[in-house]
Amino acid sequence: MKIIILGAGQVGSSVAANLCSEANDITLIDHDPAPLRNLQERLDLKTVTGVASHPSTLAQAGARDADMIIAVTNSDEINMVACQVAYTMFHTPMKIARVRNSEYLNSAGFFAQEAMPVDVLISPEQVVTEYIARLIGVPGALQVLDFASGRVQMVALKIVPQSMLVDKRISELSGRLPTIEFRIVSIFRGGQTIIPDGDTEILAGDEVFIIGAPKHIKNLLKSTKHTDEPVKRIIIAGGGNIGRRLAKLLEKKYQVKVIELSAHTARQAAEELSHAIVLNGDAADEELLLEENIENTDVFCALTNADEANIISCMLAKRLGAHKVMALINRAAYVDLVQSNVIDIAISPQQATIGSLLAHIRKGDVVVVHSLRRGAAEAIEAVAHGDRNTSNVVGRTIEELTLPPDTSIGAIVRDDKVIIVHHDTVIASEDHVILLVGDKSRVPEVEKLFQVRVTFL
Repeated sequence: MKIIILGAGQVGSSVAANLCSEANDITLIDHDPAPLRNLQERLDLKTVTGVASHPSTLAQAGARDADMIIAVTNSDEINMVACQVAYTMFHTPMKIARVRNSEYLNSAGFFAQEAMPVDVLISPEQVVTEYIARLIGVPGALQVLDFASGRVQMVALKIVPQSMLVDKRISELSGRLPTIEFRIVSIFRGGQTIIPDGDTEILAGDEVFIIGAPKHIKNLLKSTKHTDEPVKRIIIAGGGNIGRRLAKLLEKKYQVKVIELSAHTARQAAEELSHAIVLNGDAADEELLLEENIENTDVFCALTNADEANIISCMLAKRLGAHKVMALINRAAYVDLVQSNVIDIAISPQQATIGSLLAHIRKGDVVVVHSLRRGAAEAIEAVAHGDRNTSNVVGRTIEELTLPPDTSIGAIVRDDKVIIVHHDTVIASEDHVILLVGDKSRVPEVEKLFQVRVTFL
């Protein structure tokens, strides 16, 4: 696929790195030649220096025969104009734009084809906000991924020594938890992916991915001692776009405080929020945190634009007694460095956003993609079409399928019913099939598996 990416910032460079590894023809545009040179040294892609919305720049990048444009510069206006130019002058089939300003996002009809022809809107702030809210709603999980419009969840758990799962074979779990429907689809241990069977033993320190309906997931976490006490008190460090969005989403359900260093931004946040308390101060000020009862705080979220400030304030909050701390980390190199060491959960905006883009790039009828393990693995929701004669999956049991190595099917959604799969489960046409692909390089094999043959009408 020929794809043009506009913007070589954090999101653009992450998207480029993900797509270059999949044999796509990638061209990256940015007005600054420095990041382009850096990326060209590391990745197999072409670069063009120029203003991303200018017709001449897009033409130089090959827009006339591009399959897709992904506009993720730091300017909403440049992203939208670039999509308009791609539509009007180059007839680009798929146009994806990052738009952050709520004035645009909340304007009904603004993004209709006859007005502003953007096929897919990506709002990283909204994606990250919803992701953090899901984590808060499922205490104890490292990741919470939604499929089938929320009817299925996949959670990542770090197996703690006191867990009921420790030293148990998977075949034993159904007898110990007979009323809970779930499936362990993958285990990451010592940097290796394990697709478990009934004889696989779960060890302390394993990172396991479990799939099931949300109510069963919550019951499982509670029964296995992986859940924390229900969240009541939350402190958010940073009153910018993400901090305000998260506070607005949570303030009616929890006791929320926002700490913002800028007096102007703090006033803005106070005007927008109805129930949350907004404080003008430094989230890394020990005296302020103690005054705000940090020791009784269930979740401390550091969501400023500065990675270092987020890390430091989380370290301090944890030392002062906050039960769980989460930090927004833009630099990928920092994420693995701090998570599970000083910070409970490190949130990467790029990894949270990339799945929204990948769902529109995957072949076959792939409707949801979540990037896992810093992009090394993926969780996918694909729709099965056709019949036994035209499809590689329809009419076949799970054990009949030729799945790529390190790939596991966890659940099927059929007519709003969640089915936890077993070896003899038969896939039907229009089933939504949820898979975990432990090795991202195998994704093309999964795509091919779900493509119907040419005889399908």
